[in-house]
Amino acid sequence: MKAIVITKQGNPVAPNIEYQEAWPELADPGIGQVRIKALASALNHMDLWVGRGVPGLELSYPRISGCDACGTVEAVGAGVDEAWIGKRVIVNAATRIGIKPDLAGIPGSTLAPEYELIGEHHQGMHAERFLVPADNLAPVPDDCSPAEAAAYGLTMLTAYSMMFTKGELRPGQSVLITGIGGGVATSALALAKHRGCPAIVTSRHQWKLDKALALGADFAILDEGQDWSRQVRKLTGKRGVDMVVDSTGKATHLNCIKSLARGGAYVTPGCTTGPDATTDLARIFWNQLRLLGSTMGSNDEFREVVALFRTGNVRPVVDQVFKPDQAAKAWQRLEAGEQFGKIVIDWS
Repeated sequence: MKAIVITKQGNPVAPNIEYQEAWPELADPGIGQVRIKALASALNHMDLWVGRGVPGLELSYPRISGCDACGTVEAVGAGVDEAWIGKRVIVNAATRIGIKPDLAGIPGSTLAPEYELIGEHHQGMHAERFLVPADNLAPVPDDCSPAEAAAYGLTMLTAYSMMFTKGELRPGQSVLITGIGGGVATSALALAKHRGCPAIVTSRHQWKLDKALALGADFAILDEGQDWSRQVRKLTGKRGVDMVVDSTGKATHLNCIKSLARGGAYVTPGCTTGPDATTDLARIFWNQLRLLGSTMGSNDEFREVVALFRTGNVRPVVDQVFKPDQAAKAWQRLEAGEQFGKIVIDWS
């Protein structure tokens, strides 16, 4: 079987990426599983974390990463409806872990879901074929672009869950999105515009801001290390924004807090510049701000957001498409932060 393999842990990751044509074939799908023949797979920052090593998680190498893919179901395991066979699908890489025995007496409504991730905790989707739980599938149109479908899943789900389920964003409310160009950020912009929400974006690169404006961003701020919260407040009549979507972390957190309107929500799915941010507690309590952490999303949320793809209402941004034997170049582009949108591997 053909596969893209992380041969060993290291930083940078790209030199350890290898395309192999003789990776061991898969076993037949087990109970509740399906086997998918890949049409396209897409990179996420998780592919870098897996290559560098994830603190607290024992990973063995060589291994296959990959949290996003589009493909055709070619076999199903016991307990799975055979009607899935032949369907074009995408996959929610987040697999929910059941409630642990020592938490069994606590109401489930008070417990945030705990997830494991296909492509991180388990072998991933950057391969000619892969196994996934049938419960995590969502069908996509047979005539859709496999590259777009592969680019849609995890980042769009992450943005949808953080903005609408947890952040409770309402139509017409304003959104600030930092670090435009990454998969979650471009997904957040697409969802904000679909919901009718004015969007301000930031980036350290003017060309990324120009692309975002072409995609519908209302305002763009070049981040040169200044306190750009002043610019946000000027653009919003001194009020501030209703929500900040920030996956940058340490480098942008304080500016984000200072950019929020009274009652606003700071929502984060990650912290690429570091977790040890400086904040402003007085502003948080006085302005009654909400600080929300979010990771991935449920299968119900996944089906909701994929419905927007099937109807053509929301589309992902595809940066560049590579063939599997160009995988090292794809990782190199992601690692250098040169992308705007999702980097895709074409397996067709």
